[in-house]
Amino acid sequence: MNALLLIPIIASFFVTFFMIPRWIKKAKQIGLLWEDMNKYKKEKVAGSGGIIVILGFIFSVFIYISIKTFYFNSSENVVEILATTTSMLLLLITGLVDDLLGWWHGGLSKRTRILLCLFASIPLVVINVGSSHINLPFLDGTNLGLIYPLIIIPIGIIGASTTFNFLAGYNGLEASQGILIISALSIVAYFTGHSWLALIGICLIFSLAAFFIFNKYPAKVFPGDTLTYPIGGMIAIMAILGDMEKIAIFFFIPYIIELVLKARGRLKKQSFGKPNKDNSLELAYNKMYGLEHVAIFLLKKIKKKVYEKDVVAAINIFQIIIIILGFLIFKNSIF
Repeated sequence: MNALLLIPIIASFFVTFFMIPRWIKKAKQIGLLWEDMNKYKKEKVAGSGGIIVILGFIFSVFIYISIKTFYFNSSENVVEILATTTSMLLLLITGLVDDLLGWWHGGLSKRTRILLCLFASIPLVVINVGSSHINLPFLDGTNLGLIYPLIIIPIGIIGASTTFNFLAGYNGLEASQGILIISALSIVAYFTGHSWLALIGICLIFSLAAFFIFNKYPAKVFPGDTLTYPIGGMIAIMAILGDMEKIAIFFFIPYIIELVLKARGRLKKQSFGKPNKDNSLELAYNKMYGLEHVAIFLLKKIKKKVYEKDVVAAINIFQIIIIILGFLIFKNSIF
């Protein structure tokens, strides 16, 4: 490791940190405001803040590439890094279109959303990244050949990018979940010999951390699909580039559970709670259609009033438990 490599990491934090207040101001000027659904008074909050996170991240990645090129005289993994940033930008554009159409109007159709995320997987497909010897239960060592780049990679990016925004809608939830999962994958990448990928992940973590300062309860800015699509996509990309699909899927268990619960409501039920006048939350439905509802239900068993930040903390603790279990289960293939 070289001290110069701290520059892109620091840049990712401060670019995002200083640009978010400007984005909030501009969003208010143009009316890009969304209701804070878990508040009784439904306050208006700046939307689509994920744009700044991803742009701050990509800016820091370009700094990293310049250091590799001009200081270390190396072009190793630059193609993979540029493909990653291209996919992230395409997912950012997809998320922006979805945000501008508005989830309350239905946003993009499911078919259009899948097609756009499929398009975003092309940069990874054309450079044929990852290992075609798949590392999944019942298929260990199986050589999938062209099936891997042409089918598995698109499915992975589509699946992760479109489901990451299911577990969302609470102040600080998407950003904190992104920090936890990307941190876990970065640790795996580092100890499995993909230090360059770990550094890319750390740049995104620091950009998310800067955003979280403004997005935590009470939120001053919302991430929108401009954050959730790229972060979900990045989880899949790191799994592909680091050949760590198995543990990445394990880390993604909360989102798999969320998908199952959402399917109960045919993907139409929202995960918001029903706010009281003091902003404590009640279940919005008789049944549970998301981990957020499960968190409210369980928390109310141990305390009288449950607030939005309690729900976020509970889900994050669950995610941390999953990550720790993942490290314990897969430790022989990591360390």
